[in-house]
Amino acid sequence: MATQKKDYYEVLGVARDAGADEIKKAYRRLAMKNHPDRNPGDSAAESRFKEASEAYEVLSDPAKRRNYDQYGHEGVKSSFGPGGFDFRRDFTHASDLQDILGSIFGESGGGIFEEFFGGGHRRSRTDGGARRGADMRFDLEIDFEEAVFGSEREITLPMNKDCETCSGSGVKPGSRPETCKHCGGSGAVVSSSGFFQVRQACPVCSGQGSIIRNPCRDCKGNGRVRTRTRLTLRIPEGVNTGSRLRLAGKGEPGSRGGPNGDLFVITHVRPHPVFKRQDEDLLCEQPVPLDVATLGGEIQVPTVKGYAKLKVPAGTESGKVFRIRGKGIRDPYQKIVGDMHVRVHVEIPSKLSSKQKKILRELRESLTMDNYPRAQTFEKQSEKFYDRKAKMGH
Repeated sequence: MATQKKDYYEVLGVARDAGADEIKKAYRRLAMKNHPDRNPGDSAAESRFKEASEAYEVLSDPAKRRNYDQYGHEGVKSSFGPGGFDFRRDFTHASDLQDILGSIFGESGGGIFEEFFGGGHRRSRTDGGARRGADMRFDLEIDFEEAVFGSEREITLPMNKDCETCSGSGVKPGSRPETCKHCGGSGAVVSSSGFFQVRQACPVCSGQGSIIRNPCRDCKGNGRVRTRTRLTLRIPEGVNTGSRLRLAGKGEPGSRGGPNGDLFVITHVRPHPVFKRQDEDLLCEQPVPLDVATLGGEIQVPTVKGYAKLKVPAGTESGKVFRIRGKGIRDPYQKIVGDMHVRVHVEIPSKLSSKQKKILRELRESLTMDNYPRAQTFEKQSEKFYDRKAKMGH
């Protein structure tokens, strides 16, 4: 006994006087919910999807919809032919379906539509089999001076390039590749699941469309050989650890006439014993003699642009930071120049002579606590602690 078909309006869940936009919206919702790709192995969902597609095919066409409204399923039976509804053959509103597939698959929906309905093409290939070479990354260690002032370096890169013996074909000179019989030379095979078709790379020829029976002796049929390439690299002044230098067209050579990839050089700056870097600013930790820190004076500060004079006020303590504007590093992109920061550390003299020791003793005898205000404050705070401790009975 034949199964009674459901009413198309009931299938889509719309009223009989529903407009075209409402019908399209209802179908979109059902198609996205029941699409076989979203419900693998679910035959019920696949059946609902085909049922909704059939209903939409009729109700979205004004002429078919009029026949259906007047005569029911009998009025549109002939339009589906003796084999019933065929998803690929009978969907006349291709633009609607393409839009709906776009909703299901995202931006690639149009491409999927073309591939399913005969308008597609293999996008993985380029004309003549030419392919762009791979981009390459090279990590380069440089000295601090190279980073600050720039330099030139000669680097050696391992690369793959077309085999000169076979011109990148992978075939022994004098031979030709054979057309893959499994895919007929297309490089792709199509598998079906009911009405749904999926195109995949041919497993026999790996999507190449041909098979090499007589491989080139030098590249073993790969069409590419390993080589080492030397090139001169210009390092601009001001680069830092993590700076990325792009050399267009200096990456891996393309195959079969394709363009070269790009080379990206990532710099890593070695630490320096004097300068520490923070973006474009520099910091150095500089010892200052005791007498200069006590009485005040002038010191020579090393910068990347030569020595600079720095006045040290009397009574300067260890840890004090001074800034010298414009004596840092120039940014390689924005042309901004950083500052030089100097953190001073008071150095206690060592290897004193008898005379020097005598002078220091005389100085010590002449000094009082008033000459050491910080020590005086520290002592008062300590005494306050012990006073409170005593009041608490401890």
